[in-house]
Amino acid sequence: MTKSSYQQPPLIAHLIYKLDVGGLENGLVNLINHMPAHGFRHVIICLTDFTDFAKRISRSDVEIIALNKQPGQDWRWFIRLYTILRQLRPCIFHTRNLATIEGHWVAWLAGVPVRIHGEHGWDMSDLGGINKKYQWLRRLTRPFVKFFIALSEESKSYLINKIKVKPTNIALLCNGVDTNRFTPGCQRSLYPKAFQGDDAFIIGTVGRLTPVKSQLCLLPVLAELIKKNNHHKIKLVIVGDGPERVALEQQAALLGVTEQLWITGARQDVPELLSGFDVFVLPSLAEGISNTVLEAMAAGKPVIATNVGGNVELVVDQQTGVLVHPKNQQQLQAAMQDYLDDPILCRRHGEAARQRVMDKFSLAVMVQRYLDIYQRLTV
Repeated sequence: MTKSSYQQPPLIAHLIYKLDVGGLENGLVNLINHMPAHGFRHVIICLTDFTDFAKRISRSDVEIIALNKQPGQDWRWFIRLYTILRQLRPCIFHTRNLATIEGHWVAWLAGVPVRIHGEHGWDMSDLGGINKKYQWLRRLTRPFVKFFIALSEESKSYLINKIKVKPTNIALLCNGVDTNRFTPGCQRSLYPKAFQGDDAFIIGTVGRLTPVKSQLCLLPVLAELIKKNNHHKIKLVIVGDGPERVALEQQAALLGVTEQLWITGARQDVPELLSGFDVFVLPSLAEGISNTVLEAMAAGKPVIATNVGGNVELVVDQQTGVLVHPKNQQQLQAAMQDYLDDPILCRRHGEAARQRVMDKFSLAVMVQRYLDIYQRLTV
C-alpha cells in the first residue's frame, strides 16, 4: 500500500477530568489497551492533568493531552478543547460523568459527528443524583449528545426518568475485568511479616481513601472482631491513598488497632496484594459498577459490599458474598464473623464470585460491546 492510499483508523477523543488512579480511569485504560489497534485510534484529553498512572497505557500510539484547567471558573479550557478538536478531527467524542459533560457543547461546535456520554456513578457532592442544578446541566447538554452509556441499571433509570433521555439512545454496559490478571490464589509475600502466614485472616479493600468510600467505618468493626476473637490473627489491609489517610491512621490509634492495620498507599501491584485477602469488603456510600468489586470477584474472593448503586448488580447476596446497608457496622461485623467462622463458606462464595465474573463481566465482553457501539454509530 502506498503512503497516499493509507488510511488511518478513525480517532476517538476521550475527555476525562484527570488521568489518575480511579475506577473510571482504570476502565478507560483497560478499554484502550484491549481494543484492537486496527479498529480505532485514541486520544485522552484531561480537563486538568495526568499522573504516572498514564504509564499503564500499553499502546504507544495513544496521545495524552492536558488542558490544565485551573480551579474555579476557568473557561479557557473551552477554547483549548475547541482548538484541539479542530486539529485532531476525531470521529467520536466520549465523555464520562458530570465533570466533563460541558465538553459536548464544544465538540458540537467543532463538528465532531458522534458525541457519547457515559454515566459511571454519582458525583461525590450528589450521591443520590437529586441535585437540581446537576440535573438541569445534564438536560441542557442532552441535545448535544448523540448516545448515552449507563454502567448500571440505576444510572440508566436516572437518565430516562430525570434527564428525559429516550431509552433507545441509551446502552447499559457494565465494566469488565481482566480475568487473566486477576486470578484465584493466596500470595502474601509482599505483606508485612505480621500479616503473612496461613493463620492470618485478612480483610481487605481497594480504593481511593475518600469519605464516599467510607473506609473509616471498617476500623470499629475491626476492633470489635479482634476483641471477640482473640484467638484469631485478624488484619485489615487497605490498598490505596487519599485525603482520608490521616483520619484512618488517627482512628486506628484511638481504637488500638494500629498494629492490625496496613494502609499500602497507591500501588501498581493490586492483583498481587488482592491475592492475599480472605474477604474483600466495600463499605461505600455510593457506587457505580465497581472495578474493585469485579477484580475481587475475579480473584475468587467473597465480597461484602453495601447495597448501593451497581453493587446489587454484581454481588449475589448469600451466593457470591453479602450485601449490607451503608454505615451499618453491625451487619458488616456479622458478615465478616460468618466468613471467619466458616472457611468452607468463604471458599464457596469466592468460587461462585469468580464464575459469575467469567460468565458476565469479563473484559473481553466489555471491549466487544464498546467496539460494537463505536462501529454502529460511525457507520
